[in-house]
Amino acid sequence: MADPILAQPDATEYAAPFANYVQQAPAGDIRELLSTQLDATLSLLQGVSEQESLVRHAPYTWSVKQVVGHIADCERVFGHRVLWIARGGVAPLASFDETVFMEAADFDRWPFAELVEEFELVRRSYLLLLKHLQPESWTRRGMVLDQPTTVRAMARVMYGHAEHHLKILHKRLGTG
Repeated sequence: MADPILAQPDATEYAAPFANYVQQAPAGDIRELLSTQLDATLSLLQGVSEQESLVRHAPYTWSVKQVVGHIADCERVFGHRVLWIARGGVAPLASFDETVFMEAADFDRWPFAELVEEFELVRRSYLLLLKHLQPESWTRRGMVLDQPTTVRAMARVMYGHAEHHLKILHKRLGTG
């Protein structure tokens, strides 16, 4: 059997809405991919001014601040799913509505540097969690969106979700 940390999950390991995110994660050690992605994200965001972070680039409706806050929120949700499944949680995990989360957050009032730091700290905490998982945890299954889901699939969802938004940010900021 292939190393579960390196192997791409198959379609039986996640709900269909996650397919695009899972597929955006290239082959390789997902922990290294997440770490490299964090470094690239911090590099991209360090040059964004407070004023620029408030811009809503048409056709997008969220400011850069809101996008970074959204990525951090989703990182927490996906990371909680990783933790839950890895530790043997058996209760099904529900979906969440990112629009409701956005309405409750008011990210535009936060200092941009703090939003970036928050994402960094959340990602670093999950990198440590993933670093210390037992080998059998990576293929352990839980229920997310009423579908069997593995830890390795959720880790790749983490990567793919952030990657999706980072590609858009690169386009918006003229860096990609």
